Amino acid sequence: MVLIVEDEPDVAETYKLWLQEEYEVRMAQNGDEGLEMLDESVDVVLLDRMMPGLSGDEVLEQIREGDLSCRVAMVTAVEPDFDILEMGFDAYLSKPIRSAQLHETVENLLERSEYDSLLQEYYSLVEKQATLEATKSSAELAESDDYTALTEEIAGMKGELSDALGGIEDDDDFIATLRGLNEGDEN
Repeated sequence: MVLIVEDEPDVAETYKLWLQEEYEVRMAQNGDEGLEMLDESVDVVLLDRMMPGLSGDEVLEQIREGDLSCRVAMVTAVEPDFDILEMGFDAYLSKPIRSAQLHETVENLLERSEYDSLLQEYYSLVEKQATLEATKSSAELAESDDYTALTEEIAGMKGELSDALGGIEDDDDFIATLRGLNEGDEN
């Protein structure tokens, strides 16, 4: 089940049309309505960041405090800044987005739902790192203590995961092993 929380009806309807053949889709027009529609059947939330009433940031905070197991993708026109490091999203998509990008994100988030919590946290941090690297200059990244802490945390988690997976050192082997774990779960 995918829950779209988007205050622009045309945008929400477009996302629904793109996804409805493969997924059951619910739509909410604002943050309050989104929280009301959220239950254990929701696997992925596509959440606009800037909405009247409860913002996407506030909705995300309540989702995480509610300890629901859904994955959350921020789908927004808000340019990401270092404040995203404190947010509990799983993916960050900058509008405008394409159908293929939305499908790929939903599919990836559903796959991640099957991973244990360490892998989920690792992927969430890597997503934040990639988002910042795509939008910030090398100089801005180098000057940010928060970004440095993020990269160190990712490296530490990668070490923990590598140890748990049998001491994988090479990045390509690491990625292949993670993919293999996921494919093994499907059999």
